[in-house]
Amino acid sequence: MDSFQDFYRSQRQPLFAYLLRRTADPSLANDILQESFTRLYASYPAERWNVRLLFTIGRHLLIDALRRRRREADPPQEEEAVDSGLEERLLAREEARRVLAAMQRLEEEERDLLALVASGGLSYREIASLTGQSEGNIRVKVHRARCRLRTLLESGTP
Repeated sequence: MDSFQDFYRSQRQPLFAYLLRRTADPSLANDILQESFTRLYASYPAERWNVRLLFTIGRHLLIDALRRRRREADPPQEEEAVDSGLEERLLAREEARRVLAAMQRLEEEERDLLALVASGGLSYREIASLTGQSEGNIRVKVHRARCRLRTLLESGTP
């Protein structure tokens, strides 16, 4: 049990960050995070637990959740600012929302790759293996997605 707790503690933040970047919904990201660890623990022996397997499980659950969301056609709810006393925190939160909104305007594959690079702590080689593409192709696609995101952010359109 200690090894699972250690693995959970070391990987919950990177996986949550990836899921939040993809969903822009903290509640959904947390639900998928918990389900990912639950499935990992229930379906795989401890010697197979690794970051790549965890992200594969999380990514598949995310794809399923996004498909369900499209079918239901319910847009995500805006999160209310709870801590209005700190201007700095509000500015950081607003910037994060702006980046998340810009990421939502990217193609799905671009969002996925950027989120894996930014949150997953995965190498280009691991991402290539996870997505079934070549490492060189991943590098090019990530570069193009970063350029497109930068353009969206500079233009000021969410």
